[in-house]
Amino acid sequence: MHDMRPAGIGLRLYLVVMTVLRPLVPMLLRKRLKRGKEHPTRWREKLGLTDRVRPKGRLVWLHAVGLGEVMALRGVIAQLSKRDPSLSFLVTSSTKQSALVFEDNLPDKTIHQFLPIDVPAYVNRFLMHWSPNLLIWSEQDLWPAMGFYADEQSVPQVLINARMNDAAFSGRRLVKNIYRDIYRRFQFISAQDDRTRDNICALGTVDDVRVDGSIKPLPAAFQTDIKDAAALRSSIESRTVWLVCPSHPADEQVAFAAHRDILETDPTAILVIIPRNVDRGAAIAHAAQSWQFSVNRRGLGQGIDTSTQVFVADTYGEAGFWYKTAKCALIGGGFDAIEGHNPWEAVHLNCPAFHGPNFANFERDYHILDQTGGTIMVRDKDELVGAITAIDVIKMRRAQGQAVDLLMPSLNKLCSDLIALIE
Repeated sequence: MHDMRPAGIGLRLYLVVMTVLRPLVPMLLRKRLKRGKEHPTRWREKLGLTDRVRPKGRLVWLHAVGLGEVMALRGVIAQLSKRDPSLSFLVTSSTKQSALVFEDNLPDKTIHQFLPIDVPAYVNRFLMHWSPNLLIWSEQDLWPAMGFYADEQSVPQVLINARMNDAAFSGRRLVKNIYRDIYRRFQFISAQDDRTRDNICALGTVDDVRVDGSIKPLPAAFQTDIKDAAALRSSIESRTVWLVCPSHPADEQVAFAAHRDILETDPTAILVIIPRNVDRGAAIAHAAQSWQFSVNRRGLGQGIDTSTQVFVADTYGEAGFWYKTAKCALIGGGFDAIEGHNPWEAVHLNCPAFHGPNFANFERDYHILDQTGGTIMVRDKDELVGAITAIDVIKMRRAQGQAVDLLMPSLNKLCSDLIALIE
């Protein structure tokens, strides 16, 4: 029998406020639609409306907010499917980009939907339609109304891959009571690192948070085929290609400086830039031209010709192809306050990887990868040039595999514990 947990004062107030705000939500979504911020045909999913039919049998629902977080869920789905092939999966996210890319990398027996806005009427409409057997929240994106009503409908819930740095903890302290109310409804909470565990315990006054690490080392199929792939391969044949992904301005400046030095000894080398935000394609091309590079942009329908020195891959779904194709990659976000991005997509596609000195978001991951030699930290353009020119590809790939092996025992136990919760 499910133990009913009434909402505390803070959560009850939140539910009332969201109910009062309900009439404004459709208007807000339509304004965002006009600005291209919402999916043109699927935006009503954020009202809990859908034309998709719930699969028969047991359904596992997984939620993460954006592209990187959603793509990481594919590894969990693969592991759960291996343990129980009868399961079906529902994945929700909030961003348009996450839906577009995830659709190209959709696991078997998996449906994607947008998470409804956290209004009680929309939430209950969603839950009544999908009737999940387990709800898996990932990373930081928790919504109080959904957590409360899922619990009220006896849906087991867990939080995995949890990440909360000190800044995020400070931002949540004002609504501490609401988080505590939601946390106590979870079967268990699995954190990426000790700092997250400590912050969740302090925020939610819980003392049983486990540390299993990031789920991103779990291997998952990744889309590596893109339009005109054969033409691109032909145009880069016998040329050295290296990659920055996903890039930010600070990463790009270090990469441009390094590429200028590389071209002195390897005049046909190509630097491929995959921006975190594809809307920055024009700005990146302009910055590269200021370094006197010859630049082509995927977003303009351009390919690579004999004069191309920098290629900006500013369309969705490029990363898999280039990780598989390039000699090596600089994982972005490591030269400013971004504090690093996920290295595991590169690892799973056997692409040797480097990273900058700022990597707090993936501290545990990079510590293990650096320890085995699966990645190399570079502090400036000189170290980056040295790492690229002296790279031992076979040795780094072997080291990447060793890092994955070190992390798998705790992740295997996590997936087995998730299976045990599915009714």
